[in-house]
Amino acid sequence: MNPRITVLATFFIHGAVFSTWVSRIPAVQASLQLSTGTLGLALLGIAAGSMISMPVAGWVIHHYGSRALTAISSLWFCLALILPALATSAVTLGFALAVLGLAAGAMDVAMNAQGVLVERAAHKPVMSGFHAMFSIGGMAGSGLGGLVARAGVPVRMHFLIAALVYTAIVLSILRGLVPEPPAGPHGKQPFRITAVILGLAVIAFCLFLSEGAIADWSALYLVHTLGAGPALAAAGYAFFSAAMAIGRFAGDPLRARFGSVFLVRAGSLLASAGLVLAILLEHPISALAGFTLVGFGCSIIVPIAFAAAAAETSSSLAVVVAAGYFGLFVGPPTIGLAAEILTLRWALLIVVGLLAVAALLARSTRIKSSEAQT
Repeated sequence: MNPRITVLATFFIHGAVFSTWVSRIPAVQASLQLSTGTLGLALLGIAAGSMISMPVAGWVIHHYGSRALTAISSLWFCLALILPALATSAVTLGFALAVLGLAAGAMDVAMNAQGVLVERAAHKPVMSGFHAMFSIGGMAGSGLGGLVARAGVPVRMHFLIAALVYTAIVLSILRGLVPEPPAGPHGKQPFRITAVILGLAVIAFCLFLSEGAIADWSALYLVHTLGAGPALAAAGYAFFSAAMAIGRFAGDPLRARFGSVFLVRAGSLLASAGLVLAILLEHPISALAGFTLVGFGCSIIVPIAFAAAAAETSSSLAVVVAAGYFGLFVGPPTIGLAAEILTLRWALLIVVGLLAVAALLARSTRIKSSEAQT
């Protein structure tokens, strides 16, 4: 099987498995009779599991390569989807989600390392396309999950069938995974946090936090601050997500033409300008336009940052991915706390500032060996 098709399918599966779980969170909450606060504590299991497994995955890839870990973690992630449906309490749900998070974190690092190997072999940018397939998988999993929920299918049956289908897909593509090339003369040197890696980690943190803020707060901003109706409020994240997917599909040819540094800087500035538009012009339509620009601007930055991190070492990739997820986890409560003090409109200026930081650190994404940067 073509390695590029294999890695595209792997990214799709990751997005589909995670969104399948997300689509049935309300049903799981209802079946276990959990309060919102208790559910929130249980959901920390995913974050904890991911943050533990990511650095371990980096160490494993650094020493043994990403092929085996991608295969193992992909199968683990698919099968672990069943566990949350078997939970009988908040505690068991938290443990089930921790197992799911362990697999998700390891798979995220491993599949991105595989993506970098494919990109190196292709001698052209392809990482953005892989991340676009993650978005497509997310839309597919959540869309099917919504239909299944509407049909009244029990969560256990839904997750069991989905896990088996996703596992079958993974088993069918494993032979297309890319073997790790022999380690170079510096391959086994101790890992060090350099200025470049730190810059990439900060970029990932800023972008994941920004994306999480839009996901969690755009609808509330449209409703409570701008007075939009429910349908228009839901359109805010839909426009953002669609722009993210379109931007990622366009990202690879743009990167080949303009280089990583220019695209990260331009994307950060475009996203910050879009959010300023949404904040300053107090109208729902201008906010929708602003969130769309944020989606386009953010779409290309994370794939570029991950590619640049993996070009350093696999351990660098693990650090950068973990920094990104940390931003995703701390972002929503940070914006919420700031909104209590400043109002939501002005709290979103935090995101504008973070996007400006990403623009300032754009030179960290230079990949000397694979592209001519601007």
